Formats: sequence, structure tokens, C-alpha cells
Amino acid sequence: MTKPHIPLDDIRAQVEACRKCPLADGRTQTVFGVGNPEARVLIIGEAPGKNEDLQGEPFVGAAGKYLNELLAVAGLTREDVFIANVLKCRPPGNRNPRPEEIELCASYLREQTRTIDPDFIVTLGNFSTKFILKTDIGITRLHGTLQRAGKFKVFPIFHPAAALYDGSKREALENDFTTLGELLRAADAE
Repeated sequence: MTKPHIPLDDIRAQVEACRKCPLADGRTQTVFGVGNPEARVLIIGEAPGKNEDLQGEPFVGAAGKYLNELLAVAGLTREDVFIANVLKCRPPGNRNPRPEEIELCASYLREQTRTIDPDFIVTLGNFSTKFILKTDIGITRLHGTLQRAGKFKVFPIFHPAAALYDGSKREALENDFTTLGELLRAADAE
């Protein structure tokens, strides 16, 4: 028997009340995720940064602006997708998420995924890719290749922030979002 879906507002309330790890002590607010609750594409980043912590929304800084451009390459807008992170609170100094933090926060993302029930999960960067695919293989090897995690099609892509720091990743990101658009159109044709 499958578990019943938990409404996103109920999951959001659980996240806002969460005190499972010390990240709760340093947050301005939680960053639950935003977008279409019935999205075909769920985009998963790693953790909120400073701007996200202040505004309570994922991908609102420079990486978010670039993500909007990349979505357009795939024929998508923010209104078409749901964007979430593995962690719902900002790690201090934007450090990498720690394994115990990911484990404590994982149930929220699992419930979001179950409720949204997307056709495609797009993982941005190493942390979300390794978490969703349960792999140690890095994003450099996996980006742009269609993978599976249970019933979900997973499409790993470099994190948009990576291209802001390393311009050589820009072409790969744009190519991968072009491929994502092609995968979505092919799924529509089936």
C-alpha cells in the first residue's frame, strides 16, 4: 500500500517548525521551495544561500537569475517547475551541507517529491545528485545523462552557481538544459 500524499502546506509547516539540527538556530527563515505544485519538473539544489535565507525562496540571487535564463533554454519558466533544496536551512557561511544535516532534512524533500510527483527530477550540482541517485559518482561524470531513481527520471546538471565561478561550465549547462527541453518534448509525444 502506498503512503498518502501530504499536502505541500502541511510539509511546509513541518519544515518551519523543524529544530532537528543546529542549522535551525542560525536561519532567518526556512526555504521550503516554490513553484507549481503539479510540476512535471522538480528542480533540486543543495541548500539556501544568504539571499535565499533572507527571502525564504530558493534561487533568488545571481545563480537564480541565471537559472531563469537556463529554464528558458528548456522552454520552461519558474511557473512551470517546482524548485526545492536538499537542505531547508542555510549552512553558516554557505559551507557544504554535512551528511548528518542531509539525513535529518531528507524526509521533507522525499515528501515534497512524493506529493509533486514530477515526470523529471533535475538535480543541480553534486549534493542533490549524489543524494537523489544514492551514488558517489560526481556531477562532472553524470551531468547531461538521463538516470533513474525508483520511478523517477533524473537528469543531473551542474549547479548554475558553478558557471558563475567557472565560465567553462556555461556551455555544458546550456547544452544540458537544451537536452532537458528535448526530453520533455519527447515525453509529450509518447
